[in-house]
Amino acid sequence: MSEADTQLRQITPVILAGGSGTRLWPLSRKSYPKQFVPLLGEETLFRSAVRRLSGKTGRVAFSRPVVLTNASFRFIVAEQLAQETAEAGAIIIEPSARNTAPAILAAALLLAEDDPDAFMLVAPSDQVLSDVPDFHAAVERGLAAAEAGDLVTFGILPTRPETGYGYLKVITEPDGSGSPIKLARFVEKPDADRAAEMLASGDHFWNAGIFLFAARDLITAFENHAPDVLAAVRPAVAQAEMDLGFVRLAPVPWDAAPDISIDYAVMERASNLSVVPYGSGWSDLGGWDAVWNHTGPDASGVATSGQATAIDCQDTLLRSDSDGLELVGIGLSGVIAIAMNDAVLIADKSRAQDVKLAVDTLRRKGAAQAESFPKDHRPWGWVENLIAGDRFQVKRITVQPGQTLSLQSHFHRSEHWIVVEGTARVIVDDTESLLTENQSLYVPAGSKHRVENPGRIPVVFIEVQTGAYLGEDDILRYEDRYARI
Repeated sequence: MSEADTQLRQITPVILAGGSGTRLWPLSRKSYPKQFVPLLGEETLFRSAVRRLSGKTGRVAFSRPVVLTNASFRFIVAEQLAQETAEAGAIIIEPSARNTAPAILAAALLLAEDDPDAFMLVAPSDQVLSDVPDFHAAVERGLAAAEAGDLVTFGILPTRPETGYGYLKVITEPDGSGSPIKLARFVEKPDADRAAEMLASGDHFWNAGIFLFAARDLITAFENHAPDVLAAVRPAVAQAEMDLGFVRLAPVPWDAAPDISIDYAVMERASNLSVVPYGSGWSDLGGWDAVWNHTGPDASGVATSGQATAIDCQDTLLRSDSDGLELVGIGLSGVIAIAMNDAVLIADKSRAQDVKLAVDTLRRKGAAQAESFPKDHRPWGWVENLIAGDRFQVKRITVQPGQTLSLQSHFHRSEHWIVVEGTARVIVDDTESLLTENQSLYVPAGSKHRVENPGRIPVVFIEVQTGAYLGEDDILRYEDRYARI
């Protein structure tokens, strides 16, 4: 080991990967929020965060990340980590949504079991930081303050009077060095006039929700300022169980934890706080207007994505996220149009922050599109709904290499399978066979059946379901490697 390596400080990234997926509907939804979606190019925000928080930089070496998520996203997290050839230190499953304070505290308690002095860098998984080396330099600048016992937060140099973010007021204006500055107070999301005043003052930053501290110091802060949170989270961690490689927090004590952000729980009450200024291309992609900006609008202010065409448009975002669906805009100005195969959003660009109203309205109507994504991710791959009628539905099913569906049967439906890519090993009652491309199989109602992918490429097959009842709850599992029995 070189002398430089001996000076490295290990920092564990703690990546927050929950979310409700309302502000970028219809591409982001509760069942599949924006961090897992390829919003900007082919890469997801979660994968970008994993890559950004890895490797070595200066005197910082990032350890294997700890990821906090919920049960619905656990296999998506594992899959996208694998795509980055990254191994998590732990994937922690929150039994229910309790905001950021309990989640971050759970990670600190878990890390403290091995090393109370472990440093942790907490970061949301749904942000864009375009200058990674500059961010790494900011982390290194904040490390000195964290080593001195401070709770460090990262403040974004504001570029406009933004009303959608909280702010951080520092005790002195930044001197341009990027060194940590003592925090005076947190400021709630302001109105437009107040935001303009704070921008002009030079001593306010946007609150990025990124933190750096030692696990021991954060736990002490909860002891002093939020003991009720600690009282619930500590037993939830102590009684956690391993489940298929995931750390499942104990649900009974966890559910007693207050639903509170880390800002409210400890940051607004603690005195040992510092802010590291950061000003290089940050966004939380909090609306389609932010996506428009990062997509790179042309001289007319037009940004297009996918199979989208703009004719005589200006200041407009057109995006098609469905193969084979052409989206064309003519003479539009200040419009956001997002097209998917099951939902289309058309909005005035100035109302980008009101997209969540569409989600609320659809939820009240009982529309599945409010929360459910057309591609349903499973532990073994995913299912896409193609078409449905009164007594039939058609799905495209993808099984990842080495994965297998449960051994199961259905009471009310039969199934027809047509393999269109790869080779599948199938079991129907006592018969096992291999199906290759262009081969098909019929599965009668009541038959025990299973599909496996023994190969090295994904298996894709079309499933036609027919019967009097086609609900997902019409299933009886006999064996399942993912413990869903």
